[in-house]
Amino acid sequence: MVIAAILAGGSGSRMGNSAMPKQFLPLGSKPILLHTLEKFLLHPEVERVLVLCPHAWISFTNDLLAEYLPRGMEVTVLAGGETRNNTLQNALDYVDAHFGGGEDHILLTHDAVRPFVSHRIISENIASAREHGACDTVIPATDTIVESADGTLISSIPERKMMFQGQTPQSFRANKLRSLMAQLQADEAAILTDACKIFTMRGEAVAMVRGETHNIKITYPYDLKVAQALLGLEQEPGDD
Repeated sequence: MVIAAILAGGSGSRMGNSAMPKQFLPLGSKPILLHTLEKFLLHPEVERVLVLCPHAWISFTNDLLAEYLPRGMEVTVLAGGETRNNTLQNALDYVDAHFGGGEDHILLTHDAVRPFVSHRIISENIASAREHGACDTVIPATDTIVESADGTLISSIPERKMMFQGQTPQSFRANKLRSLMAQLQADEAAILTDACKIFTMRGEAVAMVRGETHNIKITYPYDLKVAQALLGLEQEPGDD
């Protein structure tokens, strides 16, 4: 089974004075979250879609889905965790409980505030996760990356052609991800903010799927303005 877990745990603190998590802010005629969900709900290989959001916003999320989603499009809303890893574990626990932990399910994890993910990216994530066990969506770095150990002085400047910027989805064979997460020590889990790093820390291969520059993450008010412009281009007459 192919399952998409949409991670909607953000608080929206970097969006300025917004009183609600950024995934619920309007983009065009509906909330950002709905644009993102539709990309997965309409993909023919995705069989189940989960949304993991702050516990206090579960009822609100269910109300939004009832208002905006056409009949027949089903989404399961779950509580996220205190950290991204906790949220990921909640998704895995749901998969185990409802679809069986013995099956080699494919789990796609995606930021709720990346509403412009494409059909191609989703398809290639599914194929790559099946083949390699784990994959990350990336684009080549266009700016020089500067590393600093102390936040004041430059430690190193890596060669740009070897640098890539991570996007989402990040996709996995659920059994493999579950096994590696169970091996994490407390100090490792405390510093992890990226699921693919769970694999690289254990010497496991992570394949790269080519992302797209317009697969942006809406984090700041400026990003929302860019997203409004992208939505207009996406909806131009004659576009697929």
